[in-house]
Amino acid sequence: MLAAKSDIDPNLSWRWATPDDAEQVVAYMRKLGAYQKMSDAIIATPASIRGLLEKGQGEAIFCLYDGAPIGFAYFCEKSSAFTGRSGIFIDGFLIDEQMRHKHAGRFVMSALCQIALGRGCQLLEWGCLDWNAPAITFYQGLGAYCLDDMRIYRLTPDQMHTVAEMAPYRGSN
Repeated sequence: MLAAKSDIDPNLSWRWATPDDAEQVVAYMRKLGAYQKMSDAIIATPASIRGLLEKGQGEAIFCLYDGAPIGFAYFCEKSSAFTGRSGIFIDGFLIDEQMRHKHAGRFVMSALCQIALGRGCQLLEWGCLDWNAPAITFYQGLGAYCLDDMRIYRLTPDQMHTVAEMAPYRGSN
């Protein structure tokens, strides 16, 4: 099912990913990992992505050109205690290299903004590697700004178990 056509190029459209698309989401994440020189960081499996999509803990859209996939965005909802706003966090975004100058990236970002605004969100947020000059130029061209003083930290499941054991939960729900 197509969700939207483009005013930018009538051959561009997008559709929602379903849990049955988990393998294609992982394939795009692997392409993204290769582009970012982080292939070893992509440990998602079709089963894990399927579970996230089924539970609504993650969502994805595919960008299509003449009905064929040429890119994707994987995202989830978030909120900020700093701003008191809700938003969408883009965790994976890639347009196939041969389609990057056909406005497909702008089209996907437009779709994500429409989705966010339709949900009452007040922000759209994502990360970008500091060496990725083409992406930085693209994002700045959209009017996006960088939070230069912010670093992202992460704990793995094993590390979370270790930290959780430091002070076991004793409260009530």
